[in-house]
Amino acid sequence: MFDFLTTNPALALLKKDHDTVKDLFDKFEKADGRPAKKKIVKQALTQLKVHAAIEEELFYPAVRKPVGKDIMNEADEEHHVAKVLIAELESMDGREDHYDAKFTVLAENVRHHIKEEENEVFPKAKDAAIDFEALSRAMLQRKEMFLAQGVPPAAEDAMVAASHGKGDSPARAAKKTKAPVH
Repeated sequence: MFDFLTTNPALALLKKDHDTVKDLFDKFEKADGRPAKKKIVKQALTQLKVHAAIEEELFYPAVRKPVGKDIMNEADEEHHVAKVLIAELESMDGREDHYDAKFTVLAENVRHHIKEEENEVFPKAKDAAIDFEALSRAMLQRKEMFLAQGVPPAAEDAMVAASHGKGDSPARAAKKTKAPVH
């Protein structure tokens, strides 16, 4: 693996977060029973919201220029998709037909995002003229605050709330569509 993922304090913090959520995704896949899965989903959503917030607030602005606009724009869009799925999952009670599928899709998207971040963003960011010690301290401080007080609602939360459950079209369509009888 890349040495800078352990020696650069900011990248090491983000890598540790990545490992934490990947572990939760693996636990979900092995979990048996609704209560266990719901507990894991809740933990994962909290971790993802905190991680996305510190990246968007502190890390992404610091590395956008040295990493490059195109790669960072893609990372922004991947965060947006994840936050829509997170908001939808948070509006569910866990008994819905598409609950597990939605979390699985979130996990797949986040795993893809992590791979791109660790293989494209981090290697380009590591050589930037950034005080990674100070960035790491700021990120850790913000992370601790978010874990204690919660992450402020994202724009995606309002978007999903405004749909009143009607924006989750695949799940709603599956309920409405009946197979033709031959």
